[in-house]
Amino acid sequence: MNQLTTAVIALVLVTLTGCSSGDWRSASRESAGIAPDPKVQSEAVIEAYAADAFGWRGWFAVHTWIAVKPNNANEYTVYEVVGWGVDEGRPALRIYQTQTPDRYWYGAEPKKLLSLNGDQATELIPRIQQAATRYPWADEYEVLPGPNSNTFPAWIALQIPELGLQLPFSAIGSGYADNDH
Repeated sequence: MNQLTTAVIALVLVTLTGCSSGDWRSASRESAGIAPDPKVQSEAVIEAYAADAFGWRGWFAVHTWIAVKPNNANEYTVYEVVGWGVDEGRPALRIYQTQTPDRYWYGAEPKKLLSLNGDQATELIPRIQQAATRYPWADEYEVLPGPNSNTFPAWIALQIPELGLQLPFSAIGSGYADNDH
């Protein structure tokens, strides 16, 4: 075996054994403890998160989502796009209520990309809610080139520049938000 073949085999083995390709059903979805507790924080909050994508994709890509909590709300509303079930008619854009918007993304610890609170969050939350109803790819999902989980936060950032949301380079599919639909 030559050195190139050995190097390729070693790279494949490291990739296959080093990625989080465990069972998604048992992967952690616990809170990372980085979001303000909605039972303690009465003022409005907007947060955006990124976590390594599940499985081998996590080596180079992240999954992103947005969470909002209006004044005096006991829960956050989370906006995220996922591909599971889209082929069976489920929407790609999932909107749900939770007290833990900072959950691990199937075993990957989330990082906070944005955190706004108070008057600025109060002003921007209705605009996020309205923009979400106009998201042009709510029922579509494609890993590449998009629309995918990173397209939604990027599209919201384009609709509401005052939000100041900047996604990392590894938010593959965020550039799809620039497409006219």
